[in-house]
Parts: sequence; C-alpha cells; structure tokens
Amino acid sequence: MNPLLDFSGLPRFDAVQPEHVTPAIRQLLDENRALTERLIAPETAATWDAFVQPMLDAGERLSRAWGIVGHLHSVNDVPPWREAYNAMLPEVSAFYADLGQNLALFAKYKALATGAEFPALSPARRRIIENELRDFRLSGAELPEEQKPRFKEIQEELSALGAKFSENVLDATNAHAEWIEDEAGTKGLPEDAKAAARAAAEKDGKPGWKFTLHAPSYIPVLQFCDNRDLRARMYRAYATRASEFGPAELDNGPLIDRLLALRNEEAKMLGYASFAEVSLATKMADTPGQVASFQRDMAAKARPFAERDIAELRRFAAAELGMDTLESWDLSWASEKLKQARYSFSDDEVKQYFPEPKVLAGLFRVIEALFAVKLAPDAAPVWHPAVRFFRIERGGKLIGQFYLDLYARETKRGGAWMDEAITRRRIQHGVQTPVAYLNCNFPAPVGEGTQMRPATFSHDDVITLFHECGHGLHHLLTQVDELPVSGIHGVEWDAVELPSQFMENFCWEWDVLSGMTAHAETGAPLPRALYDKMIAAKNFQSGLQTLRQIEFGLFDLLLHSEFVPGAGKGFMDLLADVRREVAVLVPPEWNRFPHSFSHIFGGGYAAGYYSYKWAEVLSADAYAAFEEAARSSGSTLDAATGERFWREILSVGGSRPALESFKAFRGREPQPDALLRHNGMAVAA
Repeated sequence: MNPLLDFSGLPRFDAVQPEHVTPAIRQLLDENRALTERLIAPETAATWDAFVQPMLDAGERLSRAWGIVGHLHSVNDVPPWREAYNAMLPEVSAFYADLGQNLALFAKYKALATGAEFPALSPARRRIIENELRDFRLSGAELPEEQKPRFKEIQEELSALGAKFSENVLDATNAHAEWIEDEAGTKGLPEDAKAAARAAAEKDGKPGWKFTLHAPSYIPVLQFCDNRDLRARMYRAYATRASEFGPAELDNGPLIDRLLALRNEEAKMLGYASFAEVSLATKMADTPGQVASFQRDMAAKARPFAERDIAELRRFAAAELGMDTLESWDLSWASEKLKQARYSFSDDEVKQYFPEPKVLAGLFRVIEALFAVKLAPDAAPVWHPAVRFFRIERGGKLIGQFYLDLYARETKRGGAWMDEAITRRRIQHGVQTPVAYLNCNFPAPVGEGTQMRPATFSHDDVITLFHECGHGLHHLLTQVDELPVSGIHGVEWDAVELPSQFMENFCWEWDVLSGMTAHAETGAPLPRALYDKMIAAKNFQSGLQTLRQIEFGLFDLLLHSEFVPGAGKGFMDLLADVRREVAVLVPPEWNRFPHSFSHIFGGGYAAGYYSYKWAEVLSADAYAAFEEAARSSGSTLDAATGERFWREILSVGGSRPALESFKAFRGREPQPDALLRHNGMAVAA
C-alpha cells in the first residue's frame, strides 16, 4: 500500500518516498472530484450529514497526505523531494482553485445556510458554514464564468511562485560560505560557535573554520566576532541573498514583482480595492487604514526610545570602541559590547546555563503546571535521526502528540514554525487526537560519542522554543470536534500569534528559569545575580526592535494596499519611503531584505505581518492576568488562571471569533497598556 494513503495512524516517515507522491495525490484528487460531483447532484440533501461531513472526510485525507509532502519539502529539501513536491503543486493548486469556484457547491452551502437545519446546528457548525460562504466568495465563486479560468491561473501561479521564492532563499543561503584559516580571525566567537565552524570545515575536508548564512553560524559571527571584515562579508552575503547580486536563476526580484501584480489582479477581480482588503477579510482588523493607524501609533510611542537607543550605542562605540561610524555589520557586535559593559554579562555567558535537556524539562514543567497535562516521550517513525516524538495526556487520556525537530540542517528551511500533521475531530469510533510538527533551527550538539556536548540554547532560542510550543498547544489542546474550526483552524490570522507570544512571557520568570538551567560545564543553576542582570537588560534596545517590526509590517501593508506594481516606483523605493517614515537605522542601499522576506512572499503573511504586533497586544494583556494572579498565589504558573486560559482561548480554537474568546478570558476588550509596560515603554504612553 502507498504509505501516503495510509490514514490509520501516524505518518509513515520510515516508508514514504518521493515516488509515492504523484500516484497517491492523483488518486486522492480523483476521489475528491468524484465525490464532489455526487454531492452537488440534486438528489444529495443540503444537510450536514449528507453533504458537509463527506466533504470534510475526503478533504482531510487529501490535506493530510499533501501535508506530509509539504512538510518533507520544508525539512528535507533534497532534489528528489523538491521535484516530487513541485511536480504535484500545480495540480493540487488547480484542484483547490476549482473547488473554490464551484457554483453548485457554493449553492449547496447557501441552501444549508438558509435551510431549516441551520438554526439547530451547533455554534461551531454554523461558524464553519459561514466561513465556507466567505471563502467561496474570496475564491472567485461569484465571478462571471468567463473570468474564472483566469482567476484559477492566478491561484496556480501564486502557489508556484511562493514555493520557488522559498527555494531560492534556501539555495542562496546554502551557496555562500566563508573560510577562516587563521584562528585569530575567529577572535571573540563563543567556543561552541567555533567548534561548530571547525566541524563544518572538517566535514568538507578542509582546514580552519567554515561559516555559513544559516542562523546558528551567521548570528554568532555578527554578534560576537571581532573580525570586522568577516562580519562585513557575511552581512553583505546575507543581506543580498536571492537578489540581483547573485546568480540570476536565484534572483527573487522578478518573482516579487510578479507576485504583487498577480495579487493586485486577484483583488480587483474580486471587487476589492487592494490585496490588503482581501487579506483582512479573514482577520480581526477591519481595514488597511485601521492597521496602518495601529502601526503608526505604535511607531510614535516607540520612536523616542529607539532614538535614545541608537544615540547611546553611537556614543558608546565612539568612546569605548573607537568607532566614529557604525555600519550595519557593526550594530549587533557593538550592541553586545554595550550590553556587556552596562549589565556585566553576555548572551554567551547566559547560553551556557541552557543545555537542551534542562530547557525541555523546564518547558514541559510549565505546560504541565498551567494546563493540568502530562508530557512524555513516545515512539513514531521520523524523517531524521535527530527528531523526537512526545505525547500529551490529560486525566490519564491521550489528547495529542508532537514531533520536535530542533536543529538547523542544510536541507531544512530557515526559521521556526509549527505545522499540523493531524487535526482533532470526531470520527466514527471516537475522537481523532491531534499531532503537530514543531520545527526550529538551533545549533546541534557538538562532538561524538562520549565526547558529545549537549546543544546549548541562547535565551532568544529558549523564547523561540516557547513561542512555537504556544502554537503547538493551540493545535493540541483544542476540545473542538469539528475539523475546520479545531485548534488553529478558523482562528483569525492576526489572533493566531496570541498563544505563542503569550508563552514567551514565562521565559522571564525566575521560578521558571531557575528550574530549567544547569551550566554546561559545572551543572550549577542560573545564579540569581545573573538573572537580575537579564531582567535589567530585558528591554535593551526595545525601541529599536519595535520600530524594526513596524518597518516590516508597514512595508508589507503598503505594498499590498497602496503600491501599484509596474507604475514606475519599485518595491525597494517603497521600502525606502517606509524607512524614512519610521526607522532610525537605515541599512545600506544595496541591502535586499525583501528578497528573503519569506513570511509575505513564500508564506501566508501577505498583508498580515502586522499580526505579530497586533497579537502582542492580546498576548501581553492575557499574560497580565497571570501577573495579577501571582500577587496572591506567588507564581505566574497559576493553575486556576491556566485552566481559564485553556478553556476560553486554547480549547475553543476557531469555533467563535477571537475577540469573543479574549473577552471571555479577560472580561473586557484588549488594552495595549501591558505590552507597553512589558517593553519598557509605558512612560511614553
């Protein structure tokens, strides 16, 4: 049996091969098409059981199989898997485009929405029907018949361009390496970063140290390495990835122009003024103007702090480092020196207290304390030997499982993300438990055998891990039995980051950190004095960080709301305008950040990057409830508040509007005060 067609349990990563993809996906596409024809026939009643349930069952089989293929394309991007994925991507895109434009299907859903059964359906099922009707309209179902083929072509090309964009970024990242043969050229680098670079060189059979553009190699060079020439070369290579400064076949510039033109055309066909309006149709925010005002208001509050941050850095660099000019490749390095001078500690010093086993144990302890669950190792086939598998139980009963793929690899796309393998739903024999993929790009353990040294994580890495686990908990702790609104399904995009950003807050609590640290060499826990320094430095350059996020978010929004592709002004010109408006630090003219902005060109964040900051307001306000509880209980790991957060936010998934869920938890509308306070910017407000 083709392992991609086996839905009896977990994905069979020990058996599935690239050659399984085309026959399995084609069979599932054929089955779905045949079923759709039967369901749109007049004799099929427009009821949940006769019409919707069979659609969901067949659709899940296709999405699960294709999800495995997409996952392997992301974490094992070797040529055979890339070819297998890209071979079927056009057919899968075409199928969903056809489905979204099927007027008979649309009519069936409309008949159900106006029929006698609808008022008697559960709130979750009614929300699913309402979402389906909205999505049909966004998929072009109401377009004139003569326009539908063109709309379908747009969807297929957008899917292909998005995949190609991400592949170009990965290939351009892999294409560059820097070699240092004299150890003096590595001065300032942490020992584990040097060891990893040495191991990389040895793997290639070369002397010295090899540095790449992958985050575990690139970030330490920019942050710690005293070799300014190396920093400059690495920065330029990183900042010009997938642009006209490299191989023409990897240049994402033309892809960006094409993506923007197609999105604009799609919006106009649907009767919207811009693609941003299309994007916001499925989000909490109402209009591009509202989002722009939100971001500009945040920028105004952050700007005085950002200006103070950069003035302090320039003064320090001139007085203590002898640098009259700070270039972009100097900023992280000089900031680290300032941070060490001001707070008397370095990120590398902190990193030695976060070995992977202690971090995972601490993370699991937080989850167990908050949500009355138990986590334990489990067994399953995996796609790489470094991947681990865990189970979550509540009241002695299995409620979810997840894969943990922590380390960076050349065949794995960058960044960190959560994705679903299986979604909770009610099936014939009970409840199907959800399964998640949690993916990061952390440095791997160094050494071999008994000399193997566990991976150590920076505090930023720990925050990233908690963040992705927040997404995972949203998916895994749902109690909704209807797949389209179970877990993260059906949750407005600008609220999806609420649980993930909420979890980050625990990484700053002493009663959490003190129990998840042990020095890599001595085993000693994190000293309270060092923790106090970390807290003092928590909002170091928070003004600059906030403006950077708003720069990305406003650029994304204006790119999809006011920018007109091909009208004489390029997307780099728009980025320059945005920087003039909100930034206090402007990178070199040759910096090509948009060419690797995978969130909006290769992912799902187009006209939605603002969601990170929008959801930060929600998450900070939600966390404030735990801070309030801690005043009487003595700890933010408050079980009663955790139970309420689980019941009102995590368990309900997308079965009701996110604002309703927030108000059910907090008892009121969200307020920005907690976020400004957490970021040390409450005074300006």
